[in-house]
Amino acid sequence: MAQSLELLLIQFLMPDNDARRQAEEQIKRLAKDPQVIPALVHHLRTAKTPNVRQLAAVLLRKKITGHWAKLPPQLRQLVKSSLIESITVEHSPPVRRASANVVSIVAQYAVPAGEWPDLLPFLFQCSQSAQEDHREVALILFSSLTETIGNTFRAHFADLQSLLLKCLQDETSTRVRVAALKAVGSFLEFTHDGPEVVKFRDFIPSILNVSRQCLANGEEDVATIAFEIFDELIESPAPLLGESVRSIVQFSLEVCSSQNLESNTRHQAIQIISWLAKYKANSLKRHKLVLPILQVMCPLLTEASQEDEADDLAADRAAAEVIDMMAMKLPKLVLPPVFEFASINCQSANPKHREASVTALGVISEGCFELMKDKLGPILHIVLGALKDQEQMVRGAASFALGQFAEHLQPEITLHYESVLPCILNALEDASDEVKEKSYYALAAFCENMGKEILPFLDPLMGRLITTLQNSPRNLQETCMSAIGSVATAAEQAFVPYAERVLELMKSFMVLTNDEDLCSRARATELVGIVAMTVGRTRMESILPPFIEAAISGFALEFSELREYTHGFFSSVAEIMDDSFAKYLPLVVPLAFASCNLDDGSAVDIAESDDEENANGFGGVSSDDDAHDEPKVRNISIRTGVLDEKAAATQAISLFALHTKSSYAPYLEESLRILVKHSNYFHEDVRLQAITGLKHILTATQAVFQGHNEGAVKAREILDTVMDIYIKTMTGDDDKEVVAQACMDVADIIKECGYLAIEIYMPKLIEATLVLLREESTCQHTESDSDDDDANHDEVLMDAVSDLLPAFAKSMGPHFGPVFAKLFDPLMKFARASRPPQDRTMVVACLAEVAQEMGAPIASYVDAVMPLVLKEMASPEETNRRNAAFCVGELCKNGGEPTLQYPLKQTVVYYGEILRGLYPMFGESEPDAVRDNAAGAVARMIIVQPNSIPFNQVLPVFVKVLPLKEDLEESIAVYSCICSLILSSNPHILSLVPELVNLFAQVVVSEAETPEVKGLVGRSFSHLISLYGHQMQPILSNLSPVHANALAAFVPNS
Repeated sequence: MAQSLELLLIQFLMPDNDARRQAEEQIKRLAKDPQVIPALVHHLRTAKTPNVRQLAAVLLRKKITGHWAKLPPQLRQLVKSSLIESITVEHSPPVRRASANVVSIVAQYAVPAGEWPDLLPFLFQCSQSAQEDHREVALILFSSLTETIGNTFRAHFADLQSLLLKCLQDETSTRVRVAALKAVGSFLEFTHDGPEVVKFRDFIPSILNVSRQCLANGEEDVATIAFEIFDELIESPAPLLGESVRSIVQFSLEVCSSQNLESNTRHQAIQIISWLAKYKANSLKRHKLVLPILQVMCPLLTEASQEDEADDLAADRAAAEVIDMMAMKLPKLVLPPVFEFASINCQSANPKHREASVTALGVISEGCFELMKDKLGPILHIVLGALKDQEQMVRGAASFALGQFAEHLQPEITLHYESVLPCILNALEDASDEVKEKSYYALAAFCENMGKEILPFLDPLMGRLITTLQNSPRNLQETCMSAIGSVATAAEQAFVPYAERVLELMKSFMVLTNDEDLCSRARATELVGIVAMTVGRTRMESILPPFIEAAISGFALEFSELREYTHGFFSSVAEIMDDSFAKYLPLVVPLAFASCNLDDGSAVDIAESDDEENANGFGGVSSDDDAHDEPKVRNISIRTGVLDEKAAATQAISLFALHTKSSYAPYLEESLRILVKHSNYFHEDVRLQAITGLKHILTATQAVFQGHNEGAVKAREILDTVMDIYIKTMTGDDDKEVVAQACMDVADIIKECGYLAIEIYMPKLIEATLVLLREESTCQHTESDSDDDDANHDEVLMDAVSDLLPAFAKSMGPHFGPVFAKLFDPLMKFARASRPPQDRTMVVACLAEVAQEMGAPIASYVDAVMPLVLKEMASPEETNRRNAAFCVGELCKNGGEPTLQYPLKQTVVYYGEILRGLYPMFGESEPDAVRDNAAGAVARMIIVQPNSIPFNQVLPVFVKVLPLKEDLEESIAVYSCICSLILSSNPHILSLVPELVNLFAQVVVSEAETPEVKGLVGRSFSHLISLYGHQMQPILSNLSPVHANALAAFVPNS
């Protein structure tokens, strides 16, 4: 065989394709015989040309796996000794490397079986040889062996690390240093043990030296191995970088700033900065590296992309991602330099610089949202100016930035509608479709949070949007539909005149069937649902059937996004139709079930075959034993479209249950099964909908089983299932939003069902709440490294957790006292001075509601919480002042009267301090809501301890801010107080009769106030008439006829 094989190997290397093909067929046939192994070994040792020897080694690597077990011991020994000989004697580097690859495969079988005890000693000997070739090939082998017999190295780990560090510092050979760099990368990838990984920190200076030398020699592909190593080090939870983070950042910044380097090399350098920002933000902050990074990243935004450069490798795009990540992690340090960069570059003569200035502001808006709200004036000045720029690229970036602001800087951005909306309207007329599309996106995001402010712009807006719908490319039509949806939501009933035209246009979109049009059909289906929600059941019910029919027919088109939006459309229709939606259930519920039960699917990319073999033309020699080679999985991706569809379908079945109640009975069992399954789904979007849906299923359950003989038992079983899932989710789910939703649902269930229904769950609920307050739940164990110790606190999560305490208090009343005693200290941890303002106001709001619901037992905590509340009354944050005023009122009301159980704790001793704290809140510069809450607090203080109030000073200030303008929940307290004072003929209140009559007139004509409040005011006015009779005439004559007539209705025999 040896002779014929030699001829075939030579023939395979010929340039003649036919000859090559014939040789390959013959080699394949011969390779099925185990005797091919010694024949290939013979040619590896003796063939005259390096190409033939290399090909023999390549084939040996491919065939050895299938034949090794069949070889007798002497042949196995021959293979091993020949490979060692090839590595040490062979002059050709490609042949040595090919032989080293065979060693890796053979070692996989021989070393664990104890058949190659001298391999490692040989490699250690080689790595210290005086010959450069030997040192290099030993390191190459160490690299490849980690993949096959890595565990064997564990006993030699310390020696290996010393060896690798020494070879990285090899003074005589660049090749050895490069091989050592590659070996470090291989070992680090294989090593997962914390203490072992930490030792690699000592390698960083040498790795940087080798990489710099490689870059200087033009070996960029080798230099980038350093970035792969740093990537591993950064992602490790072990504290690996230490002081070296400075060197890594400096090197990465040098590389990404060098425009003469390849795009891929620079991109990897930028990516390292991004990973550092994501995983080691505190290190960047501690070593004062944030500013140096931004001083490189911001100018990179001004760099023009090369024509042949892939978008994802462009330096400006990658730099934007870094700045975005840094803003998310270190907002306080990022905004000042980025704003300075934007302020300077927005005036540049270079359009790329002007574009960069607004791009930078756009990308940081999500992370720096709190800080940017305070600088919105000057920031908008830059962006709105750029929206009128003569260059399209600048206008496009400005419209992108406005869209980001509209999404992330709510609600403050909406206050600037008078300057922003006209600019967006102008941009919709832009000559560039790209600018138009981004402007429609900005318009959609901006209008989403608007209300009646949109009305003056409604007609021109809708005129422009309807025109675009009729005369634009599909992509513009789709963003236009999103914008119409936002406008409809903002305008509410004012949108009705436009609804018919919009719905008529949507009919043509909802029958599109070409693949390229299905996104537009999906958007149209969504928009019909939004319009239906806006105009209401009365106007929609009669015209719905053709839309429902079109929506159902879309399921035959096998397009996941269309199915997702259609489930959303059905959800909207169910919401407006309520129980009348029951007639559609047989049509739509099976569709939702089908989407819920879809296979998720996945896509797996397999790594390509050996690069060097392909490069040398040897990759065509296929192997009958390829099945034995384990492919490397590069990437696993889940079909996100299916996830979104599942989430929408999960939401749909829960809303069907909520709105059709008892009519949903036939689908209840299967829906519950799906929601229980999805509550443990791998993706948080689906879990969130399942957790929300379980509460809706409970609502339907109560309607379905009401009056049934076994209904109570069935309803209890379902409640048990739901509560068990909620309690597990609170402490065990890793997503904060899902946990927050579970907490909110539990609070609602407690309020709706009462204490008796949930009594058996209370111990576990209290324990889960304690775990969350102590920040010990799964979702609070964060891996990221951020701005400060409290930065990982999630406002939404903790607000939801703090809502549980008032819910417990509402269900238990004064009996909540002993439970609150356990929760009080963990709650108060969030009120420390080091905590952000939103934490402290969360505590104050929680205390207020607990006081309101628990009553007298709150007196025990007055001394402990009053210093916090008084301090919060002077907070610069409006929300904090509001909550403090509400809290102090509830503390006075519920903790102010001594009782047998709580004789000593009275808020009355704090009245002087409280009134001094409240006084500034009545100022004209304060927002209406703050003044309303301050008035509520004073009212409660007067009701509980009127003798402790200096009426002559307090009442004029109190009455002056009335009527209440925003927080009408304070109405009962405020007007009960005034009514009580008038009915008791308090002289100080009677001195304010003209002001009171004017106040009463405004209250009785208000559409927002309740009949109960108007009744209080009416009684008070009647009493004033009985006291003063005709003396009231001059005051009443000053009122408008509408006000006078409204008041007159409350006077007996008027």
